[in-house]
Amino acid sequence: MGSARGKRWEASLAATCFSRDQFPPSIGPEIAFAGRSNVGKSTFINGLIRIPLAHVSSTPGKTRSINFYRVYHGEGFCLVDLPGFGFANRARSERESWAKLIEKYISRREDLALLVHLVDFRHGLLENDRKLQEWATEHSVPVQVVFTKIDKIPRGRWSSFLRSYSIPPLSTVTEPFLVSMEKGWGAGDFTLFLETYLNRVWMDQRKG
Repeated sequence: MGSARGKRWEASLAATCFSRDQFPPSIGPEIAFAGRSNVGKSTFINGLIRIPLAHVSSTPGKTRSINFYRVYHGEGFCLVDLPGFGFANRARSERESWAKLIEKYISRREDLALLVHLVDFRHGLLENDRKLQEWATEHSVPVQVVFTKIDKIPRGRWSSFLRSYSIPPLSTVTEPFLVSMEKGWGAGDFTLFLETYLNRVWMDQRKG
């Protein structure tokens, strides 16, 4: 696992939104993070920006809003923390409300440049994950898969786990990343990928 990191990203909370009309105006390309409850989205975002901006809770399903974090790197971009899905202990009406909010964001947000699909490596893609993959593909949203919490699985089993999770094939821009924010594994590799990806987005915007 590589650990090279570029210059620290400066970041700040731009908006906390509970409805579409609260979404902030465009502040650059947006990288959104989606995944099941307790997959480690907020921890992952904090690891990327290296400051505890995103609230981390021990209670699954705690994030009920869409949180936008403005990052002052390059030409500027935004990290977007979407509510976790699939946590059964929340009321059905509440889960449906979150799902609609996520759907409105992903299907209608013109600034969305990449959907980062976080998956717990111990469990792989469950039904909700496969639905998210299918839905993003239907809306022509590019997806990058990141497997989290890889430290919970013996290293010698990583390859077999990854092969089993790739059938049927995953929707992902490049090969899935394997990360453990607790151990600091893989975050640097993902950061370098994201910076390269954003450079292409910025270049396309200048051409357009």
